[in-house]
Amino acid sequence: MPRDKSESHERIVAAAKEEFLTCGFDNASMRRIAANAGITASGLYKHFPCKEDMFAHLVQPTLDEFRELYYRKEQEEQDALYEIGAAAAFLNEDAVFAMAFIYDHFDEFKLLVCCSQGTRYENCAHTLAEMEEESSLRHIEALRRRGDHVPDFDRREFHLLVSSNVEAVLQPIRHDFTREAAMHYAKTINTFFSKGWKWLCGME
Repeated sequence: MPRDKSESHERIVAAAKEEFLTCGFDNASMRRIAANAGITASGLYKHFPCKEDMFAHLVQPTLDEFRELYYRKEQEEQDALYEIGAAAAFLNEDAVFAMAFIYDHFDEFKLLVCCSQGTRYENCAHTLAEMEEESSLRHIEALRRRGDHVPDFDRREFHLLVSSNVEAVLQPIRHDFTREAAMHYAKTINTFFSKGWKWLCGME
């Protein structure tokens, strides 16, 4: 990409992020984005064919990175299951792990959680809860294969519990917590939920 086009692209991305954060996707204006980027509206479409593609450019790389790190962490947990006490220890780290990543990419998660109505990302919280539910079920099955006794449970209740846990992690984004406050809250989430998850997994 020629330098002048690259510079225009960077200005567009910065203007788009500010517009989406301020107005949300539905109310964002391509004309305002173009004006704030210092280009014409027709010039804007040479970089992004539509508003949703522009939004996706801002958030999709972060989602992809989160998924990669999430599944890598899941594999580490699976590998550690046969170490004494490892299964219980990992249950206490999830909220802190997720919160640290969120606050390393705060604007992107703010866009996903608070500004994505009208895009394919508007159910992002539900998608993240599905990831966590599937991962937790794989973890429980691994415990059972190891020979641990994990009591039977109602899958509907399990779904609601996982969803509430994920939503708890996302709340600091909605309330604009500082990173320090959010990380303290993540430890509170761990304390609050860990006893219940350990009980569910037959660890207490």
